[in-house]
Amino acid sequence: MTAGLLMVVVGGLLDVCSGVSANRGGYPTFTDEIPFKITWPGPEFTLPTSGVLYKEEDYVIMTTTEKEKYKCHLPSLRPGEEGSDKDYAGPTPGELLEPLFKRSSCSYRIESYWTYEVCHGKHIRQYHEEKDTGQKINVQEYFLGNMAQKSTSTETGVPTKNIEGQLTPYFSLEMGNGTPCVLKQNTARSSSVLYVCHPEAKHEILSVAEVTTCEYEVVVLTPLLCAHPKYRFKSSPVNAIFCQSLAGSPLQPQKLAMLDKEQEDLLKPPFRASGVGWWKYEFCYGKHVHQYHEEKEQGKNIVVVGSWNIEEHIDWAKKNVARSYQLKDDGVQKVKLVSHFYGHGDVCDLTGKPRQVTVKLKCKESDSPHAVTVYMLEPQTCQYILGVESPVICRILDTADEHGLLSISS
Repeated sequence: MTAGLLMVVVGGLLDVCSGVSANRGGYPTFTDEIPFKITWPGPEFTLPTSGVLYKEEDYVIMTTTEKEKYKCHLPSLRPGEEGSDKDYAGPTPGELLEPLFKRSSCSYRIESYWTYEVCHGKHIRQYHEEKDTGQKINVQEYFLGNMAQKSTSTETGVPTKNIEGQLTPYFSLEMGNGTPCVLKQNTARSSSVLYVCHPEAKHEILSVAEVTTCEYEVVVLTPLLCAHPKYRFKSSPVNAIFCQSLAGSPLQPQKLAMLDKEQEDLLKPPFRASGVGWWKYEFCYGKHVHQYHEEKEQGKNIVVVGSWNIEEHIDWAKKNVARSYQLKDDGVQKVKLVSHFYGHGDVCDLTGKPRQVTVKLKCKESDSPHAVTVYMLEPQTCQYILGVESPVICRILDTADEHGLLSISS
């Protein structure tokens, strides 16, 4: 949880400040570069004496709209250590990414309505396809940037950004000359593409955001940057804020407990997710992955991309990375993503072999517990990667065993 999201949570859940410790001089300075989380320990809790520094006098008293009171202990924030990679004399970030641009490869991200296409070093396109009653395909599209106005990062240092709670170095590629924006006097749309090191990635699009009107930020995960020591991922700790209940208040606010219960109910199988576009993708946890298209006259055309078999998945997991980690604030590893193998799909005409798909389940924080993002990649012919990101997934990842199998009660 970044500082911005933290203050939204505190502002919405604990919205009346009854007191602030004197030496703080009011609220501490928060930035979105430092991740935080709120925990709700019991009355016997004592402040940790190792790791992030806590002082007894550094706290705020917060009151919910239901008059529940909490004493929230705040961490003392310290700058991180600088890396020791000054002697690096290898290829520049732009040179490391050059093979990706020369291959003219494209990455896609499917969201609820729009599909985003990043053709690396060429263009960024946002589009939606649908058929009219005459079976003609109508395409609504906008180019968010083109290579004609491409420029790479010229900063002397390595820029960093808080990405999913981690302070992450990135290499920026600026693309302009996109579709004119009527909201900005027909100024051309433009985008910043942030390339981030991820050793297991396939150049997938992590996120697309409109940071200001018709100006976009696209984050792409790639293993190519990992050869440069200054762009490798460095784990940054999550700083805990400990909120203890006061004056007979429950361990945690009632509204938060109700939200937790709602999310637990969402976890009960079958967990389904689907992506919207010309081709739709349906993922039914522990059953199948389907690609399908519906037409009024011909009905539903279904292609089985993969089917679940636990023994086949375990065999696959023994040879591949089934789960990825990040470090928690106490140094313990936390599961960040799990991968599941679904084989025995319909036979592919181009290869003569059954289709297969690796499903990547990832936690995605959102104000809506029902939000789901789905994307599909095809790094090899008829061999797919399906990404499913949702708040529903957040609460079950830590149940993953060594094969990435999750414990979900029915």
